[in-house]
Amino acid sequence: MALPAESITIAGSQTGRSPIGDVEKSEVLRELETILSSPPFRSSSRSKQFLSYVVQHRLDGHDELLKERSIGTDLFHRPPDYATGDDPVVRVQAGEVRRRLEQYHHEFSKGSIVRIDLPVGSYVPEFRLTPVELPVEAVTMPESLPIPMKRKLLPWAAMAMGLALVAALIGLGSRRQVPRKSELEEFWAPVFSSPQPVLISLSKPVLYRPSIALYGRYSKDHPGTFNKEVDRLNQKLPLDPKEKITWGDMISFPDFGVGSGDVYAAFRLSGLLGKMNKPTQVRIGDEFSFDDLRNSPAVIIGAFSNRWTLEMTSNLRFQFAEKEGVFWIQDRAVPEKQWFCRLGKNWEVTEDFGIVSRLLDSKTGGVVITVGGITAPGSDAAAQFISSPEYLAEGLRTAPPDWQKKNMQVVVQTTVIDSVAGAPHVVAAYFW
Repeated sequence: MALPAESITIAGSQTGRSPIGDVEKSEVLRELETILSSPPFRSSSRSKQFLSYVVQHRLDGHDELLKERSIGTDLFHRPPDYATGDDPVVRVQAGEVRRRLEQYHHEFSKGSIVRIDLPVGSYVPEFRLTPVELPVEAVTMPESLPIPMKRKLLPWAAMAMGLALVAALIGLGSRRQVPRKSELEEFWAPVFSSPQPVLISLSKPVLYRPSIALYGRYSKDHPGTFNKEVDRLNQKLPLDPKEKITWGDMISFPDFGVGSGDVYAAFRLSGLLGKMNKPTQVRIGDEFSFDDLRNSPAVIIGAFSNRWTLEMTSNLRFQFAEKEGVFWIQDRAVPEKQWFCRLGKNWEVTEDFGIVSRLLDSKTGGVVITVGGITAPGSDAAAQFISSPEYLAEGLRTAPPDWQKKNMQVVVQTTVIDSVAGAPHVVAAYFW
């Protein structure tokens, strides 16, 4: 079945759309199958389902179904009148698919004939034919042609040879040019100026747990419960909310305490720097000091849980603020500009914010990058921002031309579903 004229985007065409026949459609489907079986998609059934859905509807010419509400209703089984503003499941999944597509194109798409993209702000995929480089061949005049015809063709042959020479010179010049660094490489370039490994710092807040005696009192009334440590560490103690306990019933527990968002952020950044061939050292809690921060480029993860973040950013424009148990991000230059978490019906976080600060000459005398959120998903979103070429390129579109040489702060927003951060979006930035 032939597809409508607007079904495929052809790179280099003036209109951006061109007809596509059955052969081209089969190439799109073949590329889709390759993408779905690639490492970025192989382990995510939801991402594979989403990409298959939008590509198939695009190929069938049903662009009218590729709207947020239609996708949410059909693919995620939401009611037809569901509030898309309160339930961003489609936007979050689209962002995840874009991130995985970017990884696929960067690492696994060698030899692909068709490129499949999901543009930011749209759920209609685009299909682009990858350009084919044609060799430049010398133009020769056949010896068997009559002399008068040779005379007529000679100017055209000379012109063709001249164009071939210009093309060859342009190609030679382009090969000699130094490839432009990506925003991701530019952002992390300062940490490579030191031969020392990057110190990734996670905090370990004080954690309390019920004492063995408190578990024992509960077990007397409920025989067979909480007699083993594995039960005490993996099951909640279902105390009556009205039951009184004393402070002695709670003890500090030093073995645990690292926040999940901080751990996700540390894994993202350590993995990224590893791919960039920059060694890292992860330190937790009291395993590092100010002297350690002075001797190595550092990434400090966490906000209210990490005193080093609050100390390093205490005089910066965007700050973490707290009052009477309420936490938010404050713009010191514009005091009325504040960012708070949004909570759901069950008091779960549905929207969070984080700050990325890159200080080229910090209080330590060296390069320090802080990554923190109001809550755990905000920290993870901030780490996503500085570990993704796509998110960085989008977020730095309005940055000054020489941002690479400046200190910078960026405030990101993320939608949270089931305690998992979605794609980060820049809401404020400052360079100096």
